[in-house]
Amino acid sequence: MALKIPKIGLPQMLKDGYKHMQGLDEAVYRNIAATKELTEITRTSLGPNGRNKMVINHLEKLFVTSDAATIMRELEVVHPAAKLVVGGSQQQEFDMGDATNFVVVFCGELLQQAEYLLRMGLHPSEVIQGYNVAVKKAIELLSTLEIGVISDCHSKEELLRVVKPAIASKQYGYEELLSNLVVDAALEIMPKTAKNFNVDSVRVVKILGASIHESAVVRGMVFGREPESLVKRAEKAKIAIFSSGIDVALTETKGTVLIKNAKDMLSFSKEEESRLDAAIKEVVDAGVKVVVAGSSIGELAMHFLNRYGLVVVKVLSKFDIRRLCRVTGATALSRFGAPTPEEMGYCDVVETVEVGSDLCTVFRQSDENTKTATIVLRGATQNALDDLERAVDDGVNVIKAVTKDGRLLAGAGACEIELARLIQKAAETTPGLNQYALQKFAEALEVIPRTLSDNAGLDSTEVISNLYAAHATGKTSSGVDIESEKSGILDAVEAQIFDVLSIKESALKQAAHVALTLLSVDQIIMSKPAGGPKAPKQQHWDEDD
Repeated sequence: MALKIPKIGLPQMLKDGYKHMQGLDEAVYRNIAATKELTEITRTSLGPNGRNKMVINHLEKLFVTSDAATIMRELEVVHPAAKLVVGGSQQQEFDMGDATNFVVVFCGELLQQAEYLLRMGLHPSEVIQGYNVAVKKAIELLSTLEIGVISDCHSKEELLRVVKPAIASKQYGYEELLSNLVVDAALEIMPKTAKNFNVDSVRVVKILGASIHESAVVRGMVFGREPESLVKRAEKAKIAIFSSGIDVALTETKGTVLIKNAKDMLSFSKEEESRLDAAIKEVVDAGVKVVVAGSSIGELAMHFLNRYGLVVVKVLSKFDIRRLCRVTGATALSRFGAPTPEEMGYCDVVETVEVGSDLCTVFRQSDENTKTATIVLRGATQNALDDLERAVDDGVNVIKAVTKDGRLLAGAGACEIELARLIQKAAETTPGLNQYALQKFAEALEVIPRTLSDNAGLDSTEVISNLYAAHATGKTSSGVDIESEKSGILDAVEAQIFDVLSIKESALKQAAHVALTLLSVDQIIMSKPAGGPKAPKQQHWDEDD
C-alpha cells in the first residue's frame, strides 16, 4: 500500500483547526489595532476628569469605576496581544499599586506611533532598536527632572503632598477628605524605620449608609459587627481563633438514637450539654478571654460562652481571619477545643465602638510590629464604597513607594512634556534610523497631557503647544490646568501636583517592555480551543425581546 505524502506548507503540517497569520499586515498591524481598541477604553478614564466605566462581569457583578486595574481585571480579554497589555498593567498594579492607566495608554500610543514608522518603510527591528535607545534615554533623563524629595515619612504635611494628587485622579472633589484619612491611618502604624511600612496594616471597612463625610480612622482592626456575646470588652486578652463554628458536635454520618422513655431523653440532652460545657470550660481554663468563630455559633454554645464571661466575635471572611491571626499572633484552629499556648493570640484591647450609627468590634494593639489602623468608609451605595476603597488603596500604595524612594516629579503632564522635549532634542543629534524612533517615542509621551486636556473638555492641540512654549522658556514644571478657561496651563509645583519618580519609572519600563514584545512578533499560530460543545447562550437582561 502506497504511503500518502501530505502537501507541503504550514497548515498541512499542523492539526486541523490551527490558524496561522504572519507578516506585517496579518500579525503586527492586527496586534496594534487590537491594543488600540483596548487603550481607547481606559484612555477616557485617565486623570481627575476621567469617565467611569460600567463593567458587568461573567457573574453579573456590576462595577462602576474609572480605575484601569479593575477594568482590565474584569474585562475577559481573549485577544493574545491585548492580553499582554492587560498583563503589563496588572504587573504595575502588583509592583506599585498606581499608574496602571499610564501603562495601558502609553503602550497603546507607542504602538500607534510604531505603526506609522512601519508603514513608512522601516523594519520592525529598526523600530525596536530605536525604542530601546529611547527608553534608556528616558530613564536617564527622568532622574534629572526631580523637583523635590520626601525626606520625613513621619510628617503629615510631607505625605499629603504626594497622596492628594493620587487620590484626586480617582475621586476628584473628595481628595482633601480622603487624603487626610489615608495619611492619618498611615502615620498611626508607621514604623520607626519608614522602609518597613506594611500596606496590609491599613485596612478598609465599608459600612453602607450616611455620607462620605462621616468616614473615620479607627486605631486597631475593625470588624463591621458587634460581638455576639453579652460581654463587649476585654483588656490584655488571650485570643482563641476557630475557623469553624461553635456548636454541639455532630456525627459525620447519619445516626439513629432510640429513646424509650423521658428519662433517656433527659440523659441524652444532659450528656450533650455537659460535653459542650466541658469543651468551653477547657478553653476558659487555658486563660482565653476572647473567642473568634469563623462560622455560626449555636444557641447552647452561646449560653455557656456567656456564662463564662467570654467575648465572642463572629468573623465570616477567611481573609479577615487570616489577617487577625497575623495581628494577634494566633493560629486558626479547625476544631473546637482548648488551644495550646503557641496557638493562642494576644490583644491589648478588644472593645465595641460606635461608627456612625453602627456598632463595630475593634482589636487594638500597641506593639509596633502588629499595629493596625482601619479606615471606616461610609457611603450610599456599594459601588460608591468600592470606588472609594480603590482610591484609598492607591493613596496607601503611594505612601509605600515614597518610603522606599522619596523623589518627586512635577505632575499634571509636566514631566511627560519635558521628557518629550528633551528626547526630541536628543533625536536631532542621533545618527541613523534610530532618530525616527526617538522622535516618535517623544510624540507618544504627549498622549498623557493631551488625554488630560481632552477629558477636561479643553482644546488639546492648543494646550500642548502652550506647554511646549512654556517649557522652552525654562518653566519646566508647567502642566495641564483642568480647571482653566484660558491657556490651559499651570505651574504643577505651585499647585502642589506631584508624581512619584519610582512609580513613573516603573510605568515607563512596563509600557515600553509590552510595546517592544508586541513589535517583535511576526507570526501568530493559534490552535483550536479545547473543550466540548459550548453552553447555550443565555439572553442578556438588558435586551428587550
